[in-house]
Amino acid sequence: MKRTIQVRIFRGEQKYVAECPDLPVVTEAATLDELAANIREAISLHLEGEDLAAMGLSDDPTILATMELPAVA
Repeated sequence: MKRTIQVRIFRGEQKYVAECPDLPVVTEAATLDELAANIREAISLHLEGEDLAAMGLSDDPTILATMELPAVA
């Protein structure tokens, strides 16, 4: 069972965007702090009432975020 839920964070045209590759969850916010709160809430709402084991998740999964940054060169 997966112990983590992966989240990809990137800068959209005007806001930061977070999306889960394994769940149908996407959210956006003006700041990274707001985005962190939004993605936690969106994942929580999506998983509410679900059988986590049937979804391949442990009872208390953590969120692992990866942020894409613009190229340096």
